[in-house]
Amino acid sequence: MELYIHIPFCVRKCRYCDFLSFASDACVREKYVDQLIREIESIPEEDAGQCPENAAPRLNLTGRTVETIFIGGGTPSLLPPSAIERILAAVRQVFRVEPDAEITMEANPGTLTPDSAAGYRNAGVSRLSLGLQSASEEELRLLGRIHTREQFLQSFRAARDAGFDNINVDLMSALPGQSEESWQETLRFVCDLEPEHISAYSLIVEEGTPLYEEYGEMCADLEKYGDYASMPKRLQTKYEGCKCLPDEETDRNMYHHTKTTLAKLGYERYEISNYARPGYACRHNIGYWTGVEYLGLGLGASSLVGGKRFQVTADLNRYLVFTKEELAAGAQYEEIHELSRQERMEEFMFLGLRLTGGVRTAEFERRFGVAIEAVYGEVIERLLKEGLLEASVQTDSHIRLTEYGLDVSTYALAEFLQ
Repeated sequence: MELYIHIPFCVRKCRYCDFLSFASDACVREKYVDQLIREIESIPEEDAGQCPENAAPRLNLTGRTVETIFIGGGTPSLLPPSAIERILAAVRQVFRVEPDAEITMEANPGTLTPDSAAGYRNAGVSRLSLGLQSASEEELRLLGRIHTREQFLQSFRAARDAGFDNINVDLMSALPGQSEESWQETLRFVCDLEPEHISAYSLIVEEGTPLYEEYGEMCADLEKYGDYASMPKRLQTKYEGCKCLPDEETDRNMYHHTKTTLAKLGYERYEISNYARPGYACRHNIGYWTGVEYLGLGLGASSLVGGKRFQVTADLNRYLVFTKEELAAGAQYEEIHELSRQERMEEFMFLGLRLTGGVRTAEFERRFGVAIEAVYGEVIERLLKEGLLEASVQTDSHIRLTEYGLDVSTYALAEFLQ
């Protein structure tokens, strides 16, 4: 199984971020780490029996083998290495962690120093994920990032010097005012550093963020009309001179340039937005996309265990006062939902087809006791005819999105949802 550990703290919230994160002082962070360790240690040693529908999950996980751990946020690198060491030690007291487990930690440039990088490596972190987003100073300021291009470079070098030989860099395209040339420069800058893994996502302007306040209407108009030239004159006048979001064609060009540039440099695309050198695909994320059970620990963390989805409360004050007995009883969990068979089949397809290798028809039948064509035959045949899928269920054990299907994956994947 997999573990996700949430550290909700950051220096300040980025303008595009809708994750559960907020600024805090060192005292609050210390209390949080203590409570997080208490939550880990509260996992029951014996099964408490079958829990009724919608009841708080009683976990029977002690002794389960953990293959990957992902420490995300927020900004986990705001915690000192000693805190990360304590957290991982607590995990190992409760779970059997594989000797070669992938242990990823997110870090923000500007919070990672040579000493802290070495400390995290010594604490047991084996993979570091650095959030750059853009190599343009202007774009970094627009996003509300706390670091400069040079600070990212210093953090990357610190990670390498500390012995990290598995580093991911997060990038973001389709930013307001971003040109194709600017995106190409960001790719060149990162590729020159030769990280093992690159995640390249298009910006999504989420409701409730500062960017949405500024660009929400523009985003809706672009979705409606496709490009600025097709908009009514009044809208063209309205957006004239603004730092505009790239239109569909520009966004698509950035997307294709990412694919071709990274392929030439030896990066294999293994998921819609993720690229890795051979042997460095993120095992944790692959587990998520293929339905491996995962337990979320910490504020707001989500889990999928025993066919149930559940989430830790997002209320920090409430989370911090749970006793060990309350945590063991599952009092911290909210939004408990037992997945129906239909929902599990939909997730198998919707998540699995994000991977370039697609889904195995035999695995579908093993999990659900029915042939994939009996459930999705009509959808599959239609998408095959449209050129979005390849490999018929009659002739191949895999079904995968074509290159064109990956380009329009939002449409293709939605076809498997009722």
